[in-house]
Amino acid sequence: MGSAVITARAAATFDPVGRSVATARAFVRDTLQGWGYTDVVDDAVVLTSELVTNAVVHAGTAADVLCLRTEDGVRIEVSDHYPEREIPLRGSVMDTSPERESGRGLMLCAALASRWGVEYTPTHKHVWFQLDLPERPVGIRSAGPLLPTALLPVTDERVRVAVVQIDSTGAVTAWNDDAAFLFGYPADQVTGKQLTDFAAWPQTPGTSTGIADALQLSRWEGSYGFRGADGRVIPVYASHLRVRDTQGEPSTVCLLVRDYERAVLQSPVRTPVTDTGKESRATDPFEVFIGSPAPDDLDGLLQRTVERARDMLDADSAFLLLATDDETELEVRATTGLPSARQRFARVPVEAGTGRYGSARMPAVHEDLTAVPGAVPLLIDTGMRSVVTVPLKVEGRLTGSLGVAAEAPGRYSNEEALRLQFAADRIALAVESARLGELERLRRGSLSFLVEASDLLAGTLDRDQTLALMAQMTVPTLATWCAVYTIADQSSEPYLSYVLHEDEERIDGLKALLSKIAPPDPVPAPGARVWSAPSEAAHQAALSTSMRSLDRDAPLSMGMATRTILATASAVGGETVVLPLVARNRVIGMLTLGKPSDDHFRQEILELAEDLSRRAALALDNARLYSERMAISQSLQRSLLPPGLPDVPNVEIEVIYRAAGEGNEVGGDFYDVFPIHDGAYGFAIGDVCGTGPEAAAVTGLARHALRLLAREGFTGPAVLERLNAAILDEGTRSRFLTLLYGELWPQEDGSALLKVVCAGHPLPLRLRQDGSVVAAAEPQPLLGVIEDLELYEQEITLDPGDVLLCVTDGVTERREGARMLGDDGLAEVLATCTGLTAGAVAARILRAVERFAAEPASDDMAILAMRVPEPHTV
Repeated sequence: MGSAVITARAAATFDPVGRSVATARAFVRDTLQGWGYTDVVDDAVVLTSELVTNAVVHAGTAADVLCLRTEDGVRIEVSDHYPEREIPLRGSVMDTSPERESGRGLMLCAALASRWGVEYTPTHKHVWFQLDLPERPVGIRSAGPLLPTALLPVTDERVRVAVVQIDSTGAVTAWNDDAAFLFGYPADQVTGKQLTDFAAWPQTPGTSTGIADALQLSRWEGSYGFRGADGRVIPVYASHLRVRDTQGEPSTVCLLVRDYERAVLQSPVRTPVTDTGKESRATDPFEVFIGSPAPDDLDGLLQRTVERARDMLDADSAFLLLATDDETELEVRATTGLPSARQRFARVPVEAGTGRYGSARMPAVHEDLTAVPGAVPLLIDTGMRSVVTVPLKVEGRLTGSLGVAAEAPGRYSNEEALRLQFAADRIALAVESARLGELERLRRGSLSFLVEASDLLAGTLDRDQTLALMAQMTVPTLATWCAVYTIADQSSEPYLSYVLHEDEERIDGLKALLSKIAPPDPVPAPGARVWSAPSEAAHQAALSTSMRSLDRDAPLSMGMATRTILATASAVGGETVVLPLVARNRVIGMLTLGKPSDDHFRQEILELAEDLSRRAALALDNARLYSERMAISQSLQRSLLPPGLPDVPNVEIEVIYRAAGEGNEVGGDFYDVFPIHDGAYGFAIGDVCGTGPEAAAVTGLARHALRLLAREGFTGPAVLERLNAAILDEGTRSRFLTLLYGELWPQEDGSALLKVVCAGHPLPLRLRQDGSVVAAAEPQPLLGVIEDLELYEQEITLDPGDVLLCVTDGVTERREGARMLGDDGLAEVLATCTGLTAGAVAARILRAVERFAAEPASDDMAILAMRVPEPHTV
C-alpha cells in the first residue's frame, strides 16, 4: 500500500466448501462496516465473493482473506494454496468473455478497484485490490452582509432549537425542552433509543449517505424528516457536529429547527474572493449556485439544489424531478417547503396533457394554478398558486426538471424563468454525473444483495422460515413494511401468512388492518402494481377514531388504542405495491411492500424487489413441494408400523423403535405383536438388508404376511417358510431378511409359554431372577436366500420375574472406533436389569447403546422386551 500507514487489520481463513463464500462476504462486510468504510462495502463484497469462489470452488483450497485499513482506503488480499496456475504468455490469446468462469474475478478487479495486483509465492497465490475512500470535505466558516430588516428571514415568535446528542452507537443521550416541544416526546421516552427510530431520512438504501454515515462525519448539514409523537413526519433542518468528551468518547450533537426556519442554522453560500476582496472572475458558476463544498452524494446535491433555487427566487417551495432513461417519465427526487417531502419517488409523465406534468421539455411559468387545475400534480392541495419550471438537459437530452413555487399568484415572469434556467444549466451536468454514479452504486449493491439473498433462500426447505426470510430481506432494505400472501392451490383464496414492519410495535396493528381488507388479486403479470386498499383503509380507520374521540370530548392525551390506530395509519399511508410470486407457471402468492405516509418507491428499488420475488417464489414453492412429499412419505411410513401393542394378560411388553436417516419413521428393522386367537399372541422382530424406503417395502410385506399366515393356523416354521417363498418371488427387488418369530401363551400359574424360531437373527436373551443371562434360542438360516428351508421351533417357559429381550443388529453392532457392543456387551447390560419392568429394561438398553458411541446411530434399531411379573403379595 505504498507509504500509507496501516491503522487496523483483520484476517480469516475459510475452508474449501461452498458455504465459505457467503461466510467470507459476511466477514468483509462486517469488518468494513465496523471500520466505518460503508462507501466501499458493496464493491469489496462483490470482489471478495468472486476471488474466494475462485479459491474454494475452482482451486479447491482454503482461502485466506486479509483486510488492511488506512486513512485513505482499504486493501483486501485473498490467497489460495494452489499456485500452480497457467501463466499467460506474451502474445497468447485469452478468453475474456463474461461466460468464462476463470479470470472473471480479475476482470472485476480491473473494473471496480482503484489498484489491484497478483503475487505468486511457492505456496500461495495472492490477489489483492485496493479501494480508495471518496473525499469528505468538512464545513467552512463565512459571514453574511448587513441586511435591511425587511429582508431578514421570517421565523415564529419564539425560535425553538432542538438539541439532541447521539452517542457512538447511535442512541439518544440528551434531549432538551425545545426537542420535547417540537416533536412531542418527553426526554425519558427517547433517551437510550436509536435516532433511526425517529428520523425519516431522505436517502435510498444502498446508495449515497445514510443517517449512520452522516452521524460519523465531522460536520453535516441538511434537511430530513422527524417522526413526532402523533405519527406525523415533521420537516426539519439540521446541523450535526461530531465532538469528543474529556475521556475521548465521540458523540454527535444535532441542532434541529423547523424546515421553514432553516436560516437559523443554514450556512451561507461561500463566494470565493481574491486577495483584493473582489469576486474572482474564474469562479465556477456551479459552485456559486450550489455553494462550496458541494455535497458528494446525489441526494445531498439534489436537496441543496432545491434549497438554493427556493432561496434564489424567494419562493415558498421548490422541487426537482429526474427523467427516466427513456425520457417518458419524471421521478420526484427532492422537495423543500412541501408537506413531508411530498411524493418522493412518485412518477409523472413528461408530456403535457390533462392531469399531467406540463411542458417538461421547455421553461414554463404558471401565474395562477387555480386557473389551470392539475397542471402541476405535485402541488395539488399545497396552497401554491404560482410556479416556474425549467428543464435540466445534458447534450440535448432531457435529464430532469427544476421548479419553484409561491403561495401568492403572479410572483413569477419570464425573467425568473431565465434566471432559474441559467442555474439549471449550471448544475445539469453535475446532477447527471451524480445520478449515473448512484445508479452504478445501486447496481453493485443490488448484485451483492441478490447474491446473499439467494444463499439464504437456498439454505432452507422450511416453509415458515422461507416466509420469514422473504420479509426480513425486504424490511428495511427495500420497504418500511412487508406482507406475504400465499395461495395453497388455484381454487384457494390468498391467505395472509406473514407480516413485518421495521418497528416491531407496529406489526400487530398492521396485521389487524390487513386482515380486515380483501387481499390483492393474484395477477400473474410480472412487475409491481400499486395497491391502494391498505392506505385507504388506514385513512378511514384513523378518521373514524378521530371522530369518535371528538364525540366523547376526549382529553388531549390519546389512549393506547387510538395511538395504535393513528400510528398504523401513518405507517401504511404511503405507496403500497404488490409483486406476484410466480413459480412453475403458477401464482403461489403475493409479496406486498409498503411505505409510510407520502413516501413512494423508486423504480430501481422496485426492479430489485422484482428480482428478489422471483427467487423467493421458487424457494417458497420448493419448500412447499418438500413439505408435501415429506407428509406423503411419513404417512406411508406410518402405515407400515403396527397400529399398537395388544394387552397380554400377565405379560409386560415394551417396544422401542428408531429408524436411521433424516425424515424416516420406518426402515429395514421392524417389529410386531398381535393376537392370533383366544389366549395366543404372535410376536416378531426382524431386520431387512439395508435401510430406507427400499428396505421398508420388504418390511411391510413381511409384517403383513406374518399376521395373515399365523391367523390361518400355520405353525411358526410353516409361517417363515411361506414368507421365505414370498420374498424370493419378488425377484430383483427381494432382500434377505433375518427374523425372530414366536408365539406366546400366558399360563394360569403366572408363567408364559413361548415357541420361537430364530432365522438368522441375533439370539433372544433370557434374564432370570437370579441375574443370569442365557440365549433363549438356537440360530437357523435367514430368509430370502435359499428356496428349501427346514426350520424348527423351540419352547421357552418364562417364570415370574423373567425377561426375554429381543433386539436387531443395530443394537449389537453399535460401534465406537474399533470397539463394538456385541452380544457379550448386551448381556452385561441386561444382567443389571433384574427387578425392572419391561419398559425400564428397554429404556436402559437404549441408553446404554446411545452412550456407547458419541456419533448418532447409522443403522435402524428395534428393542422388544417381554417380562412376566411376579405375583402380587397382600
